[in-house]
Amino acid sequence: MDGVGKVVCVTGASGYIASWIVKLLLQRGYTVKASVRILVELIDPAVKGTLNILNSCSKSSSVKRVVVTSSMAAVAYNERPRTPEVVVDETWFSNRDVCKANKVWYVLSKTLAEEAAWNFAKDHAIDLVSINPAMVIGPLLQPTLNTSAELILNLINGSSTFPNATFGWVNVKDVAEAHIKAYELPSASGRYCLVESVLHYSEIVKIIKDLYPAVAVPGKPADDNPNVPLYQVSREKYKSLGLDYIPLRKLTML
Repeated sequence: MDGVGKVVCVTGASGYIASWIVKLLLQRGYTVKASVRILVELIDPAVKGTLNILNSCSKSSSVKRVVVTSSMAAVAYNERPRTPEVVVDETWFSNRDVCKANKVWYVLSKTLAEEAAWNFAKDHAIDLVSINPAMVIGPLLQPTLNTSAELILNLINGSSTFPNATFGWVNVKDVAEAHIKAYELPSASGRYCLVESVLHYSEIVKIIKDLYPAVAVPGKPADDNPNVPLYQVSREKYKSLGLDYIPLRKLTML
């Protein structure tokens, strides 16, 4: 889609995903209006920040669609099993009570923020689309590390063990492209789970070792428990955007 003459607002443009969205929008010819995060904004509640933006959008006749960056954290944290035969999809929602009981406050914040966004959009007739990526990895455009890149860095900074944990992973370029497609395609709607692979940390360590043989990586898990099981995430809605994932096994930070 040719973006010449079209204006897109990107909030938090100095962030990991948003910086890639800005880059790809500019390459398409869009004019980008960007807001940049400052420290005070980072400590504001996620729900309040989301609603402030949506409230502004609801007052503008020129806003055609709002694409919200949510997270798989708002999808898969509930009491439903996550085992190899289970397929997580966009109908899943994290359970706020389970989040509170386990004191996973980041997950709770993402869950409540997305829930508030959908409720506000329904009440104010806003065309809303939600992008829900898993752990995002890939080249950095901003000078600071994001959480998932830091997790990878921890594996090559002298740690003797790796966590016994399983995560979904996706390339940052795919996440940025999905945001733009969700904005451009009239047929885009609802939520989009973005997970290229669900891998145990042991597999991440192997990928790093295969790509960078000279890099020292941990040789054993942090505990003797059985590996946390893998699960599946549906690709159906992501593919409806006309996109294909960059394989995680081609992981590079360059």
